[in-house]
This record gives sequence, structure tokens and C-alpha cells, in this order.
Amino acid sequence: VQCRRGGGRGAGAGAGGKGFDSLRDVWLRGGLSPASIERLAQADAFRSLGLDRREALWAARALNRVGGEEDLPLFGRAAMTAREADVHLPALRLGEHVVEDYRSLRLSLKAHPAALVRDELTVLGVTEADRLAALKDGARVRTAGLVLVRQRPDTASGVIFMTLQDETNIANIIVWPATFERFRAEVLGARLCAIDGKIQNEHGIVHVIAERVHDFSPLLARLAGGPLHAALAPADEVKHPHGGAGGHPRKVRHHLVPAEVMPKGRNFH
Repeated sequence: VQCRRGGGRGAGAGAGGKGFDSLRDVWLRGGLSPASIERLAQADAFRSLGLDRREALWAARALNRVGGEEDLPLFGRAAMTAREADVHLPALRLGEHVVEDYRSLRLSLKAHPAALVRDELTVLGVTEADRLAALKDGARVRTAGLVLVRQRPDTASGVIFMTLQDETNIANIIVWPATFERFRAEVLGARLCAIDGKIQNEHGIVHVIAERVHDFSPLLARLAGGPLHAALAPADEVKHPHGGAGGHPRKVRHHLVPAEVMPKGRNFH
């Protein structure tokens, strides 16, 4: 959304090259429904108008609520004779913004969730991903990050490859079948996952061989200042390591209780 001060020929520019001067102006001239504007506000799309996400949501939810002609775009500019007093809302904290970014966009450019709980992770003995390459082969380590990918190729004899991401880099994890059976719920369910294991460093290619898996997702509650909502959701189907009748692997379905807003990671077979 382009504000009037911005100039140029952005998508938000109105007639004569003038941008929008308020969220209400976007509604009156942009042809968007209040529901669409509210979704844009949830995605923090109105900063060019000087509106914080919370302020934009407040303004969006005030659109088309009075029910008079002044709330119809056709009469909007001609009939506006009075304006409500401005409401000053407390700004969202950075962690709250990150949670809302993930809720709306599935990512955030403001900060990585792991960076915002780094103090807690350090107390728990977690090593940042960008320091793993400096460790010797066979060194024991604990690392943690958001789960990006879980892979279980048919040709890997039941081995699971996980990719974790923190604010510094990614960490590649190898989970042997026996370890997966012990920590199935954590491997499949954790949004913020921690791995205890050994470094495998061969010719600069670094993996962590998992020995224990922890679900650190509850730490993400700190971002929003309280517990994140948990929701039961079916896990992606994962091939069982032991074949069924006729040697064909059977599929089993599990249920996760993850932190709601963070991505649960993509599963590949």
C-alpha cells in the first residue's frame, strides 16, 4: 500500500499519481472489502501509512460498522462531516509481530523466532547452527531450530533426514530408525526441535547424528507473552520402517499437538 508521501506509480497510487492518505482512503478508493483490508492489516501491510499492525487492525475493524451512508464508498468523501478521536494503542512487541507474521505469511522478515528465545536456548546448552562446522568429528553437541524439512527416502533404509533452522544457519540432522522409534512424537511433532547427538564432519560436510530429540516448542510461547494455542492436527503420513504383507510398507497416522503458528515442516518420502 503506497502512502501519499511516497509518490511514484505503485499499485496503491490513486488518480493523478496520488497515493492513499489513510486506511479509510484505501477502502473508499481501492475497491477492497473491509474483510480484505483486515487481512492486509493482519499481514502488517499498512506501515507506509504510518500504522502499526495493531493500529491498522483497529482502523480496519471500524470500517462499515456504523451502517449509515457515510460508510458507503459512493458517499464516503461527500458525507464525512465528523471524525472520531484518534485512539492511541500500545505498540506490539517484536515477538508478537513475529508470531503474527507467521500466522499471516508463514514467515517473518523482522526476526527469527530462535533469536528471540536465544537466551533460554543458551541456558539449555544449545549451540548455534553456524558454529557446528567448527566442531571436531565425533564431538557431542546440542543444537535446535525450527523444523523446515523431514525426509525419509525409500532408498535410505528408514533413516530420516531433518533440516533445522535458527537465526544463524541451518543444521542437517540424521535420525536412525531406532532413534526415530524412541522419539517419534518429538521428530514428527516439534516445531522448535532440539537434537542431542554427535557431529559427523567429513570433508567440511557437517551432520548431527541424533541420539536424543526434544520438543522445545513451548519456548515459543515467550514470543507472544503467553502460551501459544495448541491444536490437534493429523501428521503427514510416514512410511513405517517395517514392511507389511507382501513387503509393502504400511502407512500410519499420528496426531500432533504443536505450537499453532509456526510451520510444522514439510515431509518428503
